[in-house]
Amino acid sequence: MDDSLRLEVHDLEVQVLTGIYSEETGATQPLRISVTADLACPAQFRPDARLTESKNYLDLKHAATTALPPGVHFTLIEAVADHICETLFLQDRRVTRVEVKIVKLAIAEAAESIGITLVRHRR
Repeated sequence: MDDSLRLEVHDLEVQVLTGIYSEETGATQPLRISVTADLACPAQFRPDARLTESKNYLDLKHAATTALPPGVHFTLIEAVADHICETLFLQDRRVTRVEVKIVKLAIAEAAESIGITLVRHRR
């Protein structure tokens, strides 16, 4: 079994153009996005390790926020998750697996979490 490093950014609230129903189109809606990325890692992190031996957490945040194209309507939140995965795979060849959880906040009636989790592996 290969060693890996798991980076996580959870509970980002992002306004995204998404939805299939007429009341959802044309306006952004709030999504809660969590991203987990697995990276191949060195055998050991020495005390003097550099950031280049890991990955900046802000890259995960960027993939789930500012890397989402403005003005693009994603019919399904699954497509939002796919875009985030592809962004992370393109950023760094060491990323081996990405998990994106998206909760649609606008449809919750009693603080429940309604959404999806997409897991992609580098091909």
